[in-house]
Amino acid sequence: MSEQQQGRLEGSVSLITGGANGIGRATAERFLEEGAVVVVGDIEEPDSYEEGEVDYVELDVSSQDDWEATISHIDEEYGELDVLFNNAGIISYDSITEVDLETWERDVGVNQTGVMLGMKHSVPLMRESGGGSIINSSSIWGNVGSEGAAAYQATKGAVRNMSKNAALTYVDDDIRVNSLHPGPIDTPLMQAQDDAINEEVIEATPMGRMAEPREVANAVLFAASDESSFMTGSELVIDGGYLAQ
Repeated sequence: MSEQQQGRLEGSVSLITGGANGIGRATAERFLEEGAVVVVGDIEEPDSYEEGEVDYVELDVSSQDDWEATISHIDEEYGELDVLFNNAGIISYDSITEVDLETWERDVGVNQTGVMLGMKHSVPLMRESGGGSIINSSSIWGNVGSEGAAAYQATKGAVRNMSKNAALTYVDDDIRVNSLHPGPIDTPLMQAQDDAINEEVIEATPMGRMAEPREVANAVLFAASDESSFMTGSELVIDGGYLAQ
């Protein structure tokens, strides 16, 4: 990477949920490379990052109390918030007739309510900061359906439309909101998935492979930076051609 490309987030304050591993971790590394102050919110404390130090806060994204404490911490420590990456997520694989209510509500709590709470509590500080960028993690399953994983797919579809709603609601505050739609990515979430499911998704992906987390992180960096200054309410699809079929 050339020196001219460095520093795209210089001086900015970014909050990444689920930043201990996978896409969130790779994004934290990219943001550090580009000069951002990075706050990582997760239920587990991450190992050290190659590119520098992050500010870790314990955050269960389904907890309003945790969100209030996290944003208060950022306000007190930095006085601004420029980028929010709502990345934390979980998955279950049951169909509608098989899923129990506890599992459904857990998935909704993290994947959908967590995104809502993140925006609800971040927007006021972001507004005071003069605007910013929000990236909400959806999925290719937020665009199309497949068998099983009913709760996961329902939440990711909700995140897709919620992002468009927020983009229009906060455009006059200079807050841009876009959704991220990854296909198969080599993350702990995918590694824990049944091999047969992974093989089926990879076979259905025109590029014939999983992406590395850094490939997704590069797209998040673009959405977070001023390079995407005229983009809001859009969908960042990083799927190896899956949705083009």
